[in-house]
This record gives sequence, C-alpha cells and structure tokens, in this order.
Amino acid sequence: MKDIINKCECDYIHEEVVCKVKDKMPQEEKLYDLAELFKVFGDTTRIRILYALFEEEMCVCDIANLLNMTQSAISHQLRVLKQARLVKFRKEGKVVYYSLDDSHINQIFNCGLCHIEETYNR
Repeated sequence: MKDIINKCECDYIHEEVVCKVKDKMPQEEKLYDLAELFKVFGDTTRIRILYALFEEEMCVCDIANLLNMTQSAISHQLRVLKQARLVKFRKEGKVVYYSLDDSHINQIFNCGLCHIEETYNR
C-alpha cells in the first residue's frame, strides 16, 4: 500500500508563520555543515567505531580486532570521524588512542538510537 501524502489544496500563505520560522532558521552554511555531520553517521562502520568508543578509548589495532576489519580500513574511517570532530586522539609512546571528541556525540547517537527503538516498538 502506498503512503498517502497530504498537501494543501489552497494557495493561502500564512505569512506570520513563515516569517516566524524564517527568523529562526540557521544560516545556510550552518545547515550545510549539519547535513555534512549527519552524512558521517550514515556509515555502519563509523557507527560501530563510535559505539566502541562510547565504552572505552581504543587504538586502531584494538578497533580493527573488535570489528574484524583491517587497520587500514579502520584508519580511513577514523580519519573521516576526526575531520568531522567526532573523535580525538592522544599518543602514548608509539600507540595512538582514539576517544569521542566530547559528550555531544554520545547525545546525538543516543537520540538516534531512541528514535529507532521507538519505531521498533510501534
């Protein structure tokens, strides 16, 4: 069965509503950056890496072992996560440890997970 999309059958513009929303809309650049951030969450491997880092800071070797992937593949995904400022790293001797950049990442992830679980429970 197809989803029915409801649409207005009139041409009346509710200017007060439009102006109110327009005033609150972030700048186009910020909306672009937000869309780019959400694209980063669009990859299962990156989601698995973030989930692992919620629990513990880890090095590339540990993450690769946990996810049964190559270190090269993990390094590539960590580079994407780092560029998006979702993870940070610290060096201890020859070992590089990765962790979440800040608590917002956990909040974003948990909000998404709650939404998905809500969908399953309908």
